[in-house]
Formats: sequence, C-alpha cells, structure tokens
Amino acid sequence: MTDPRDQPGTDRLTRAPHPSFRLIPSRFPPIGLFDTVATAADMAAAMALAGWTNDRLVAERVARLPREDWVHGRPNASIVMAAFLHVPPGGNRFNGPDLGAWYAGAAFPTAVAEVAHHLRREAVATAQPIMRRQYRMYQARLNGVFLDIRGERDSRPEVYDPRGYTASQVFGEAIRAAGGGGIVWDSLRHVGGVCAVSFRPRAVLDIVQTDHVEITVTARQPRVEVRRLAAQLPNH
Repeated sequence: MTDPRDQPGTDRLTRAPHPSFRLIPSRFPPIGLFDTVATAADMAAAMALAGWTNDRLVAERVARLPREDWVHGRPNASIVMAAFLHVPPGGNRFNGPDLGAWYAGAAFPTAVAEVAHHLRREAVATAQPIMRRQYRMYQARLNGVFLDIRGERDSRPEVYDPRGYTASQVFGEAIRAAGGGGIVWDSLRHVGGVCAVSFRPRAVLDIVQTDHVEITVTARQPRVEVRRLAAQLPNH
C-alpha cells in the first residue's frame, strides 16, 4: 500500500510522536471517576451520581461524544475524559468550545513552553507581574494516524495564526468530523518543538503520571522558570 506521505499534492499522514507529554494544573486533582467503572452504562450512572452532568455544558459535551469513544475501566481514564469534557470557553487551537481534545508536546520542554505561554497571557490579562502554578506531568502514547502539517506554516498561515484560533478551530473540527485521529504540527511557542492533538479519547493510551513541577512566568518578559517538586505518588 502506498504511503500517503509519498504522494505529491496530498495531505501527509503520520503517527503521533511517542512519548508525548501533557501538563495539567494541580489545582484540578484527578477524581478517578472513570478509572474503575466497567461499562458505558455504569459510567453514565457514575457521572450522574457525581453531579458531572448537572453542568449543562458538560452534559452537552458528553452527548456529543459517541459512547464507543468513552474511556473507562483503566488507569487515568478520568484524566482523558476531563480533557474532552472540560473545555475553555473559547476552545483550543484545533477544537471549539463544544468538545475538547487531548493536547501534548513531543518533548518536556515543548509542553512547558506551551503551558508557560498561556500562563503568561493570564498574568497579563489579570495585571499580575509574576504568576506561578504547579502542574502534574503525564506521558501517554497517542494511537492512530494523524494529519501532519509540520513545515507548512507558510502554506497554512491561518491555521498557524499565533494570535487567534478562528481558522484553526474550523480546520481541526472538520478533521474530527471526517473521522481523523488528530493533528501533528510545529510548536509556535518552542522553536523546533512538535505538538500533537488527539480527537479520540480511546486513542490516548498508556498514561502515567511522572513529574510534578512548578512553572513561573513574568508578564512582560519571555523568561520561564521550571522547578521540579518533591516526588509524589502517581495516580493509577
């Protein structure tokens, strides 16, 4: 079978980088709601019991996520589901506010740079000269075939827009709707870095919690400080 990457004039497909790294603020502790339930029906009951579906937006996102994509009965399933069900009001680069996705960097410095960028934006927006936050680091294997747009910043400037997500969200949601697994692209925050997003919860595999770090940024300077904190037991 011909590799799509060898066909001129077609989109390139690739596997996501492995391992991949994702930072999650420690202020959002893992609940473990989905880690032990055995079936989708049990999961729906658990969500109702825990009050997850009392949140109108979360309930709507659950309804948009096909049951066959729900993750349950394995370690850190709740971490994955939270990425899809708890979404920033404006969405992220390749997803709108209606349904989340799993974002990760191909290396630890890339994940830090991406998080630090948004932390600095928050500091500027709230008029704080310095902001620091603690994060849990997760490694995961992203399964499936992803659209590879690395090296296409000049040919897809709207998708790579560093200031807004309007075009990139339309682009990403169209790929999700067509059944695409995700996207791999050049980081805009870490020179030489690579990022990936998975649109399928069940494609986020082998998740382990590794480091616990504190990131400090200054509002008006590009400096980023990263401090590893005392080891904590991983959540399984």
